[in-house]
Amino acid sequence: MTEVVLLAVLTLAASAVGTATGFGTSTIMVPVLAVFLPMPVTLLFVGIIHLFGAVWMMLLFRKGIQWKLILGFGLSGIIASYIGAALTFQAQGLPLQRILGVFLVLYVAFLFANPRWALPENNGTAVAGGILSGLSAGFFGVGGAVRGAFLTAFNLPRDAYLFTSGIIAFFIDITRISRYFLGGVNLGRDLAAALIVCIPVSFIGARLARKFLDRLPQSRFRMFVGVFLFLVALRLILF
Repeated sequence: MTEVVLLAVLTLAASAVGTATGFGTSTIMVPVLAVFLPMPVTLLFVGIIHLFGAVWMMLLFRKGIQWKLILGFGLSGIIASYIGAALTFQAQGLPLQRILGVFLVLYVAFLFANPRWALPENNGTAVAGGILSGLSAGFFGVGGAVRGAFLTAFNLPRDAYLFTSGIIAFFIDITRISRYFLGGVNLGRDLAAALIVCIPVSFIGARLARKFLDRLPQSRFRMFVGVFLFLVALRLILF
């Protein structure tokens, strides 16, 4: 019972952060659960929570649907992520996550120094951004933060940013969860029971994030996301 409560608390915090920023659920949950569970089981459990988190984002921020952005950025990004993952095998031995961490620190510093800067929203920049985002996510293995970094470059309205993040994450999560199941990974009875508790808790976390964002002015939203990108960058560099 104690383990379920602790999992629920972890899920609540991770879901709130993940919904508010568009990334971070896995970054928070995986290092904690990996201490106690085999990594494949950890990835499956967190992947299911992450999948439902993407559903909550799409429901809570559905007013932000921008199909041109989703099709241009999302489809090109998903395809490019597979290419990026393949390139990873050609770069074994490089400190990939630290390199990404340095890039994110420089990017966040640039955003704070140039708060009005934004890429133009058109089909060309959406596709190019999706390709770069997908290649980086596949290459570095940190999809959410990379996607968040590229989407903030468009300085999108909050709902558009979060809905786009949610729908891309949804399709990626379905793919990877299917692979885990096909690979023979299973949660076992106890974790499956905990999941029944943690899924609705993740929605509570998402709702809390929505209430917080309703009070956060749009003018400060990108800087808010930037702060969490910086925190992720520090983790990548230091750990």
